[in-house]
Amino acid sequence: MNNVMKATALTSSMALMAPTAFADGFQLSEKLSVSGFIDMSTVYMDPDGGASSSSSGLDQFELDFLFQFDDNLSAQADLEYHDDGSGQLTDIEQAFFTYSLSEGLSVKAGRFLSYSGWETEEPTGLYQYSGTGYAGLFYGGYQQGASVHYGTDMFHAALSIINSVGDLVGTDTDSTNLGTELMLAVMPFDGLTAKIFFISEQETDLVNLWASYAINGLTLAVEVNSSENAGGAAEADGYLLMANYAWEQFGITFRLHEFETENSAGTTTLEASGITIAPSVQVSDNLLIVTEYRMDENDITGAEMDTVAVEALITF
Repeated sequence: MNNVMKATALTSSMALMAPTAFADGFQLSEKLSVSGFIDMSTVYMDPDGGASSSSSGLDQFELDFLFQFDDNLSAQADLEYHDDGSGQLTDIEQAFFTYSLSEGLSVKAGRFLSYSGWETEEPTGLYQYSGTGYAGLFYGGYQQGASVHYGTDMFHAALSIINSVGDLVGTDTDSTNLGTELMLAVMPFDGLTAKIFFISEQETDLVNLWASYAINGLTLAVEVNSSENAGGAAEADGYLLMANYAWEQFGITFRLHEFETENSAGTTTLEASGITIAPSVQVSDNLLIVTEYRMDENDITGAEMDTVAVEALITF
């Protein structure tokens, strides 16, 4: 979903605000403001029966340019530097405009991030340092296309027409075989949100369902996923359970996730699970420190990996 943020370790009442909600931002002019973040970490990995390794450095730097031309027309362009594991990249992450047609009804077009997924693409939207690792199987990514969105206090719906579901970096401009993303969301009372997503393109289908409940500093979340012909797997299923408790400037997150993939012959190719514990502290309005211990297991081979990470996240 690209919904909740690490800074919610501080207050559950803000758990469903947009990721830039915790950033001060800079008002450059009447129609232009800028926000962003700097994310860095040190990580130690200890595989069962293998050699340990460690890495430290800048993970990502992002600037988000927010344009408000009038009451109806706005635009956003996100520039980022990051290391994707294969090299250091600087690119335009998103660039789209939004036009408000009436109260609650809007359209947008360009390159934009999918609505789907409990865990967000950006570090500012996570309750812990790491993502589960299964987003490529079950979530949409950065997409080229157009979307219509309608929302009230208790209900949201969106329909996106996109060039490619599988083009998770959003660079596909071929509109020959279009994909679709449908979102339905309900917020029946304060603290409870449930969303379901149906994403489809030719032979690829993704279903993502999540629900969260926040009360008195406690946030609980559950996510269930299923996909066909996505992320190199003929079929995949997975789930996530998460609990976060926040008090004063401190927070702690517990997460359990598991997923399984099969090939076209029905043979299980991967069965993985993980447990994550992540304490955090808000040092200042703009600096969050997250520590994380994570244990991953390949349930087919029995191989295990322990990971310890410390992250510094600066938002502005």
